[in-house]
Amino acid sequence: MKKLAFLIFAAALLTAGCSSIKVDRVETDTVTDYSGKWNDTDSRIVAQELMQDMTTRPWAPEFTAAHGKKPAVIVGTIRNKSSEHIEVVPFIKAIEREVINTATAKIVASAEEREQLRAERLDQQEYASEETAKKLAQEYGADYMLQGIITTITDQIDGKKAIFYQVNLELINVESNEKAWIGNTEIKKIIKSKKIKG
Repeated sequence: MKKLAFLIFAAALLTAGCSSIKVDRVETDTVTDYSGKWNDTDSRIVAQELMQDMTTRPWAPEFTAAHGKKPAVIVGTIRNKSSEHIEVVPFIKAIEREVINTATAKIVASAEEREQLRAERLDQQEYASEETAKKLAQEYGADYMLQGIITTITDQIDGKKAIFYQVNLELINVESNEKAWIGNTEIKKIIKSKKIKG
């Protein structure tokens, strides 16, 4: 009996060892749209498109003319109201990167990031030298908050599926609640397969 169990185990190991996996490294901007769902390419393209629009509108130069400095923007909540799981953190980071790269506005840390920074500053008050300890209550306050929502409309029949993504972003003045910019972009994907489960 033990010999039979050993032979079965050995056969299982041999079968597992015979399977092969091939991995190809590609450029990070290569489109890899296998499932048709939201992916890294969508995050990058949408962030670039929307931030190009936002950073070329009048709100930023008007703010700079009135205050003599670049506006500071914080990225608030980007809500996923779509029909699928979308990881919004890479999208938010793509937005922040695009704004910083345009040099139109400053990006300030999010609420979660500020908690960690505040803890570090408090720690420095006790353990860092007087010359290197960072001062408290010196944070750069945000002038605008960017908020948004991602939604989808899905239509499917007989092995064909259409997914329509809509991304809406709004830039809001933190002090006055005035909406300084509203932008949206859309993506539509057609997926064909022999069998699609809703």
